[in-house]
Amino acid sequence: MSYAKKAKKGYYGIAEFKDKDGKRHQKSAGCFRLKREALQAGDELERELNKVNLDLRDVTLFDYFKRWFDLYKSSKAQSTSAQNQYRIMKKFINEYFADTKLREIKRSDYQEFINWYGSNHAYKSVSKLNGAIRSCVGYAIDDDIINKDFTHNVNITYNKALERKVDYLTTSELQTLKKNVISKLERYNTSRYMILTAIYTGMRKSEIQALTWNDIDFLHSTISISKSWDEKEKAFKSTKTESSKRVVKVNRQLLKRLEDLKANNSIMVFQNVLGTIPTSNALNKCLHSIMNDSNINKQGFHFHSLRHVHVAYLLSKGVDIYAISKRLGHSNITVTLNTYSYLIDEFKAKNDTLIIDKLAEL
Repeated sequence: MSYAKKAKKGYYGIAEFKDKDGKRHQKSAGCFRLKREALQAGDELERELNKVNLDLRDVTLFDYFKRWFDLYKSSKAQSTSAQNQYRIMKKFINEYFADTKLREIKRSDYQEFINWYGSNHAYKSVSKLNGAIRSCVGYAIDDDIINKDFTHNVNITYNKALERKVDYLTTSELQTLKKNVISKLERYNTSRYMILTAIYTGMRKSEIQALTWNDIDFLHSTISISKSWDEKEKAFKSTKTESSKRVVKVNRQLLKRLEDLKANNSIMVFQNVLGTIPTSNALNKCLHSIMNDSNINKQGFHFHSLRHVHVAYLLSKGVDIYAISKRLGHSNITVTLNTYSYLIDEFKAKNDTLIIDKLAEL
């Protein structure tokens, strides 16, 4: 039964409830100036807690994951790709756990699930699924459905054969590509300008597509990224994540080239004379044509690979990984380290050799 507890300044409203095992617990509803306010808040919280435990006591992991997504994530995961990711996650959770109740899952059960899923998926896919379920389980603990986090200390296992290594360009190849992009620049074909922008900034395709002239500060040589482009709906949409909103410094060479496009008389930087913005297919077709003319053959290379090329080039020039992470719009440096681990490992190996050589000079 709820009650009021005296505080230094007022009263705490205390709610009492029972967990799934029948054990009694207490939870504060906050501090209030008047005792009757504390009692009222305690009563309301107690009814809510007991209702949650009654309604969700036998909930399955699949049903709770759906509930968690609808309540806390659906409004944030607005992009088609994000919605598809969660839809696929729900499919695999349902396939493996089916009607298994959330409170019946042990850490060993969950590790077996990760092993099962990881046997046919790459690290990034397994990591994303585990991250989503771990967040969901945290909410289940707050709802007092379970007491322990069964995802804690679970080992991420994955199929290494499915890890995709992105082919990047050498400095010489990058310079050749850039030279050939510039050699045939004409404002009617904005695809080449977009490729040049990707080389110089490392921006995502949808971020480049969404650029307006208001986003470019020619005086201070910066580009502001505050939105992205939905090429299917032909409309603006939010950036991939909140941290994707950023301002990147660019060089004068790029800005000088982009100024050519003002003659197209469009609010959008890369809208061509036909009134359209180049799509993924158009960009990749243009990129592959330029690469063929440059005698550059890279298996599986596409427009997004230019983002990896940008990172590779900056790393090769000794730019700090934290600065690169901020430039890319990653939420934290761990995302950058995980995404570009193959590049970082390669440069680490080169630096290890350099370190040994320098130490030998002591």
